[in-house]
Amino acid sequence: MPSARLVLPQGRRRHTRLLRIIRAVWRDTSALWREFRWPILAFLVTAFGGGWLYGELLALAGHPRPPYVELPYYILRMMVFEPPTAEAPDELYIIAFWYLMPVVALLIIGRGAADFVRLFFDRSERRNAWEEAVASTYRNHIIILGVGHVGLRVARTLVGMGFDLVAIDRNLDTEVDDELAQMGVPIIHQDGRSPLCLETAGLRQAQAFIACTASDQTNLEVIMRVREMNPNIRIVARMWDETFSRQMKQFMGVSAVHSASELAAPAFAGAAVGIELTQTLHINGVDYSMIRLHVEGGSFLDGGTVGELQDANDMDIVLHGRDGQVEVQPHNDVRVHGGDVLVIFARHDRVIDIVERNRRDRR
Repeated sequence: MPSARLVLPQGRRRHTRLLRIIRAVWRDTSALWREFRWPILAFLVTAFGGGWLYGELLALAGHPRPPYVELPYYILRMMVFEPPTAEAPDELYIIAFWYLMPVVALLIIGRGAADFVRLFFDRSERRNAWEEAVASTYRNHIIILGVGHVGLRVARTLVGMGFDLVAIDRNLDTEVDDELAQMGVPIIHQDGRSPLCLETAGLRQAQAFIACTASDQTNLEVIMRVREMNPNIRIVARMWDETFSRQMKQFMGVSAVHSASELAAPAFAGAAVGIELTQTLHINGVDYSMIRLHVEGGSFLDGGTVGELQDANDMDIVLHGRDGQVEVQPHNDVRVHGGDVLVIFARHDRVIDIVERNRRDRR
């Protein structure tokens, strides 16, 4: 079936992606700081405040005071059971200070200071939190809820068209998770019905929301929440029940409601008669369709020019192909022959008539 692709300036996208990564690192680090700020503050106070105190104790005992810049290093050595000098001092309070530092170090590490350092340099251990930080930097993006068989194909299409995408799914297969990571799509591993989850996905800054789970009830529940939180967002839903579909369009301002069977039906029907038929467009009460049609030898299309065929059949020939050569919006004087390929846009009833006449004239 015909497809569309939006081409965006790659230089701008690289620039935007770099800024987004910088913002994500800042926000993720801020989250780490909020989680581990007390052990980090305790470590800094111990290193610098304890270093100053150690220098004062040495001066009180009559020993030369080390430079202030070296005192935190002495504290670090004491924390790992390494004495700062080769010989133990005679003063018991200095020896007690030496033995106290490893105990303080164990307390600080137990509160999470070592975890902060490890997670700061290896964010893969906090992949969920990192992807949430990345999602929080998105603007004017698309959110897709449910990345199953249909949702994954939607994600591939949107990413291929150049759109920024955030995915929400509580239970992802490993293969799907890996593919989304390769596509650069951040994943929110939470329940999409939760307002906090929708906030994390950047719902208030998104341009569209796609409810693509296999549960009508879940899709309906989430759509109600989405419409409440962002009255202006465009919503597209996957829905099996026709009653739900009509109600969502009428009462919740859902832009489009489709089922997988509804989307696949034109492709199956077109394949049965040897054409490629897109989903019908409903505009101002009229149905329009676009088809890819092979011209049958001897049919009413064979021998006519593009202009003549368009005027006589109330249709628009948007593409003409012959012998591997393709012309978009062909000139009116181009003559059509049997075996050519045409892409035709017209009212749906006209399309059905054109297909039938093309086949009947052949017989």
